[in-house]
Amino acid sequence: MVTIVKAADLRIGSGRTARFEGVAHDSGVSFYLVDNDPGQGPGLHKHPYTETWLVQSGSVTITVGDETVDAAGGDILTVPAHTPHKFINSGHGSLHMVCIHASPAMIQENLE
Repeated sequence: MVTIVKAADLRIGSGRTARFEGVAHDSGVSFYLVDNDPGQGPGLHKHPYTETWLVQSGSVTITVGDETVDAAGGDILTVPAHTPHKFINSGHGSLHMVCIHASPAMIQENLE
């Protein structure tokens, strides 16, 4: 059976980012549909599974361990399990990105 989940039903608080946690929808993956303004992004954190980012549009600066890289629309990045990371919208417009968590439940340890 197909399940349709409306993005509006997944919004986090009053923001524009949506959070899909697979376990609630009988799915093996979870993800964020990021829609951030310039300067926005999560603090340093890590997960016990890999994370894959698909930058749809905008510019992002990502710190993974001791490395900092810049990415833009069309770029795909991966982060190994247990690796501290964070990102920030480093552009002048909105950042649209999908952050795929290789887990049906999001597990995050905040480090900042």
